[in-house]
Formats: sequence, C-alpha cells, structure tokens
Amino acid sequence: MRNEGLGSWPARRARKTPHRVVLIHRDVAVNYAALHARTTRLAHVLRAAGIRRGDRVAYLGANHPSYLETLFAAGVLGAVFVPLNTRLAGPEVAYQLADSGAKALIHAPSHGVLAEGLRGETDVRTRIVVGPDYEHLLADASTEPIDEPVGLDDICIIMYTSGTTGRPKGAMLTHGNLTWNAVNVLVDQDLIADEVALVSAPLFHTAGLNMLTLPVLLKGGCCVLVEAFDPGGTFELIEDYRITFMFGVPAMFDQIARHPRWAGADLSSLRMLSCGGSPVPTSLIATYQSRGLTFMQGYGMTEAAPGTLFLDAEHAVSKAGSAGVPHFFSDVRVVRPDLSPVGVGETGEILVRGPHVMPGYWGLPQESDAAFADGWFRTGDAARVDEDGFVTIVDRLKDMIISGGENIYPAEVEDVLLAHPGIVECAVIGVPDERWGEVGRAVVVAREGVRIDPDEVLASLAGRLAKYKIPKSVVVVEALPRTASGKLLKTRVRRQHGSA
Repeated sequence: MRNEGLGSWPARRARKTPHRVVLIHRDVAVNYAALHARTTRLAHVLRAAGIRRGDRVAYLGANHPSYLETLFAAGVLGAVFVPLNTRLAGPEVAYQLADSGAKALIHAPSHGVLAEGLRGETDVRTRIVVGPDYEHLLADASTEPIDEPVGLDDICIIMYTSGTTGRPKGAMLTHGNLTWNAVNVLVDQDLIADEVALVSAPLFHTAGLNMLTLPVLLKGGCCVLVEAFDPGGTFELIEDYRITFMFGVPAMFDQIARHPRWAGADLSSLRMLSCGGSPVPTSLIATYQSRGLTFMQGYGMTEAAPGTLFLDAEHAVSKAGSAGVPHFFSDVRVVRPDLSPVGVGETGEILVRGPHVMPGYWGLPQESDAAFADGWFRTGDAARVDEDGFVTIVDRLKDMIISGGENIYPAEVEDVLLAHPGIVECAVIGVPDERWGEVGRAVVVAREGVRIDPDEVLASLAGRLAKYKIPKSVVVVEALPRTASGKLLKTRVRRQHGSA
C-alpha cells in the first residue's frame, strides 16, 4: 500500500477489524469493512468527476457518515479535504470555496438552497447532494482498490480558522500533522479498542474531528455521530449506547451540568470527559468532580491540529485550572517579547513546535512566515508556567487590557465572575477611560429566572481580585456571540459594547 495518509485508514482498519462497528448515526450502524467499501466507491465517483491529486474537495453539512467518507475518499486520491462551517452565511461559504479553489462540493440537503446560490461564484464544477443521489452514485461505483501514493507531508485538509480576528485563514494540515496528533491523543488519553465516543461537537471543527473522532477510529473504536448538540438528548445517548468518551467546549459541558437530568442520570459508562476550545472555569471542573467524573482539559489551536497541552487524569484535581503539560510529541515554550523564556509565574506568549504543527496558511506565504519564529509557531496566547512545568492559559495577548499601566487578563476576571450564582456566561472587554486609558467592562448573561444587579456583581468581586482588575461597569445581555465551535467572538462583543 503506497498510501501512508488518512485515505488508507479505512483499508488498514478493515483488514484488522472488519466486523467491528465504527459509526452509528440515527441508530444505523456501519462496520469498518463497509466504511472501507463506501470510501473506495466515493473515491471512484470523485475520480470519474475529474478530481486528481491536490484538487480540493469541500463538504458542507452537519455530522454524518458521509463527512468522514468524503474526508477519507479525498485522502485515497491524494486530494485535499475542505470542511465548511455549517453556520456560515452564503458569502462566507463562497469565500472559502473560492479561496481554496475547491472543484467539488458534497453537501447535505439542508444546505441545498445555499449551495445552489453559489453557482457561478466559485470553481466548483461537481456538486453531490447527500441522500438518494449520493447513494445511487456509490452503488454504481467500483470497489477496485485505488493505490495512489500519498505521503505524510502531503496536504490532507485545509481547515479555516474561526475568523475571530478577521477573514478566516486556511490552515494547511498534512496527513502527518493529523496522524501525529492522533498518536498524541492515544498516548496521553489511554484510548481503548472498545471506546464508544459521542461526537456531538461539529466535525468541521478541529477538536471534534482531530481530538475525538480520528483517534477513536485509529484505535478501532466506535463513534456515535449526532448532528447537533442537545444537552437533554446527551443523557439519553450516554445511557443507550454506554458512551465512554466525550469531548466538548466549556459551554456544552455547562449546559449538561445545568440540565434537570444531571443529578439523577446514569453516567457510569463514562471514562473520559475532555474539554477544550476556551479556558475552562474552575467552578465547572468542580461540578463534574462532584459527580465523580474525571474532567480533563487541554489547549490547542487549528494550526497545531490542534492538541498542544493536556492535563491528564492524574493531575486533574491537583492542577485544576491548568491546561497541563505538552502532549508527548509536542514542544511548548512560554517566552517574553524577545523570545527568551519566562520565569516561573511570569506571563508570556506560548510557542509550539512538533510534527502536528501545520506548514503554513493556504495561499498566504507572508502570513505563514510571520506566524513562525525560529521554527516555532507563535500562538498569540498568553500563559504562565508553574514550578512543575504546568502551563496555565491566561488569555489572548490581543485581549489584554492595560489600565493605568497594569496588565489585566480578561480570562482571569471572567473565571471569577462565572463563580457568581446568577451568571451563566460573561466576557470582559476594555473600554476607553479618561483617567486610566482603559478599564474593564463585564458583559454578562444571567441564569434563567435570575435578575442581575450590576452593583451587586461588582461588589462580589471585592477581595477576590485586585482592585485594578475589577471591571468598572456591568452590561447584562441575553446572549454572547460565539463561533460555531463555541469560541467567544470578543471582536463582536467589543463592537457592540465597547464604547465608553
């Protein structure tokens, strides 16, 4: 087999465990032999449509077996997979299709109107709708093996960043990046072949795909695919399928813990709960520990495929609030602006290097060069390191507020605010101030049925934060803007609530 990349995974798994169930979607189970056959058939369909090595194949739709079939089929041909965020508007989808130069688009029926509206705006010449058309094409296609040589350095995925700082950039992730990230997960999270993972985080996001689904498939486990996260439905899925492994962003785990079924649900099958995407409030960690659940967290970014730091079960309590230490095949430094290492407890920028780190951004050579320093990827995130080498994420460097010469990291303030019984979500931003240059403002969302008194909220922070860190104002809103992957859109919060 000349294919060393992800496209070979279904074939390699099918020869080892053909009859084991790999995917469950809406109670329909698919085994590894069937996944291999369907992937091969789809690869023939794409090749008949003119897709060749290096061509880009896009997918638009919620979590579904066809998503993974498209990813692997593109890998069989040496083509490049482009997952699209289902929450994007038409012009945003058009931009990513045009920017990547995608020649084929496979999409769910739910996005048919959007896809139809893109005709003439992109290079897409092949469109396949998941459903009867898709199944007919596969049924008529060959199952003859395709032995295209694909190396670990070849580009596997162009995954667009969330666009929290402007126009999304396409992170080029190689087959090697994704493979080494999966190996890191297997080493550090002790996955087993009998793993049953609940995949309710979107597959178009790097964490749902790379930190959960691909490692489970590499190990030979089973993934239960759910189109959309629903906290109540999550309890049923855990009990019905005896889910052992879950990944989610903090907002998802918070909704689960606040659901009426939380206290009495049977969660005995769960072995691992892994959280990432944004800083995890210490109060949320305590909530899960109170149910006897090991709540692990990590830190990463799309450009690192994404796993970078991980807090294992052994240290989940003693180092709660930390993002842990580097994954096995990952190197991390925290540095000052001159790139010299920070001292213990000093805040600096996180740099990361390893076989899971992307080679650069699609079509952006200058931005790619600027993203690296001496071979290390510059994350733009601020952190500090304790005496044991555990790294605590402080905030985005660009989100730091400088008030009267003092540095304020909003994430630290947000963590304290989230301990307030009436607050379910919050964001702290800087607003102009004549005396101090800028001061903090807390934008908060009240728990259902709670009326928030801004003065009481500010008073509750006294003695828990240094006086200069306490926001000078509180704004109560119904919801905070987030990306589809759950990340807070601070730029939009600033735009809406950042005026003096």
